Parts: sequence; structure tokens; C-alpha cells
Amino acid sequence: MTFSQTEIKLSVFFCPKNNIIASVTNEFNMKRAYVFPGQGAQFIGMGKDLYESNTAIQELFEKANTILGFRLTDTMFGGTEDELKQTRITQPAIFLHSVAKVFALGDAFQPDMVAGHSLGEFSALVANKTLSFDDGLKLVYQRAMAMQKACELQPSTMAAVLGLDDAKVEEICLGITDGVVVAANYNCPGQLVISGSIDAVNKACELLKAAGAKRALVLQVGGAFHSPLMEPARVELENAIHNTQFNAPICSVYQNVTASAVTDVNAIKQNLIAQLTAPVKWTQSVQAMVADGATDFIECGPGNVLQGLVKKIHKEANTASA
Repeated sequence: MTFSQTEIKLSVFFCPKNNIIASVTNEFNMKRAYVFPGQGAQFIGMGKDLYESNTAIQELFEKANTILGFRLTDTMFGGTEDELKQTRITQPAIFLHSVAKVFALGDAFQPDMVAGHSLGEFSALVANKTLSFDDGLKLVYQRAMAMQKACELQPSTMAAVLGLDDAKVEEICLGITDGVVVAANYNCPGQLVISGSIDAVNKACELLKAAGAKRALVLQVGGAFHSPLMEPARVELENAIHNTQFNAPICSVYQNVTASAVTDVNAIKQNLIAQLTAPVKWTQSVQAMVADGATDFIECGPGNVLQGLVKKIHKEANTASA
């Protein structure tokens, strides 16, 4: 029996818990990757459908409210955009929604590998059992608070650069010595985000446009994520991570810092700490997953941004939302 890529993709999308899907996957040696979005994927109403339709998920959401000491779900379901985009709210909200999607899929539908974009790496580590839900949420909230404090210490920003080779963007950033500006997010070929001090990022944007970039647009973000300016947050997060229980994962996590499969618990910790000041190598991570056999990429969390990036990195990939 043969199946077209389209048939397999539709089966995965519509029937994630169907045992027939598992037999199709085994026959073709296909591998399933769970991918998790980062900050920016949030929207008002996120997770409300899961909360209202699934008692177990409702209990998970209420548990999150208890752990955090405030009703995160009130802001997720009916807050304002300004409230939701606060880092201390955004990060735990996206984490909660993403992990809830995994819980809704159930244990019968397990990933062969996982990866998360920035914040999403914490959701990925819950999905592959490295972190418990409770510990993952606590770390995410500590990370969010530490990042927010780091942003307040020094005005900083990020900018999206489209239509220019990564090497050229890196070269231009390296040539700016008055201030800090570095490559921060390698999202897909032709799409890279830079990060740093405001004047340095603005100067880089001018030079990048002159070098042929289709766009170099400063983003409305709270600070310079994934740059050296996050060092105070990195130090704070390091202490929290070393005081958290990490378990042996059930499958590899492709971490932002290395863009390679990692299963060693100590390495996972070190990469998670380094992530705050290092670039997110998303393009390279997806390429590595494909090289290791990933065919189906299931996005767990709000939105579908990662599905679009995966398709731009590897157009033959099957993508779906959890």
C-alpha cells in the first residue's frame, strides 16, 4: 500500500490519535517533530477553547494560576493586548498554551524529537519529559521576570532583516563597534533578526538597507533578547536552573544554541542557560532535524508561525497544528 505526502499530511492533521497514523509512520520510517513557538505568538483568547472543552486541561490551567499566584488565564482569555504583551505575562501564557496542546494529544501520540524557538525550548523540555510542568512553568516565569529587569537596565531593541544573506548581516553587525548589535534569530533563509542597543541597531538597519536588504525594520519589543545585553538575566536564570530537577528525556531536543540533538541532561542545562545571550539557530535546528529523519512537524502552541518557517527551510516537510 502506498500513500501520497498529501494523504499522510491530512491524516496527521485531522486524526492525531488514530492508531492507523502510527502504522503509516512506522511503515515509511517517518519521524514526528514537535515544535514550540516563542514570544510574539500570543493572542487574546488563546487556550480558551481548550479550557472550556477539556476538564483535565482546565485543571492544568487552574494549577498554573495557583503556581504563579495570579490568574494568568484571565489575561489570556479576556485581557488587553497591552497586558498580554508584557514579558512576565506573555512567556508563561505561551508556555501554558503550548504544553496544554501536548497534553491534549495524549501519551499515545509521542514525538520522536522536539525543538522550541527561544521561550519554546522550555515547552519542548516538558514535552520530552526533561522538565515537569510545575518546574517548567516556574523557570519560565523566573526567566520572564529576569529578562524584563534586564530590559529596564538598558534601553535596547531588535530589528527584522529580510532578503539578505546571513553572512552579510553578520559582517555588517560585526563592523559596528559603537554599541552592541548581533545576529539574534536565524528564522529561515533570508529572514534574520538582529538585537542590541538602540543606536547600534538603527545604524545597522541603515547599513543593511544600503547593502541590499529588502527590509530592515525595528521591532516593537521590550529589549535586546538573545544578545550580550541579557547577561544579567542569564546569571539569574543560571541559578534557577541549577536548583531545578532535570530528568532524562524520552527523545532528543534540538537546542537553539547548538542546533543539534541533545539528550545529556547537563548539556541541556548549559545550553538553556547560554540561550539568553546566544542566537536562536532555528534554521540550522530544522535542517538538523530533517537530516536526522524528521518528516512531520507538529506545531504545539498559539499560531502557526513556525509551520511557515519550517516550509521555507524545507519545503517538502509536512506541517500541522496540534
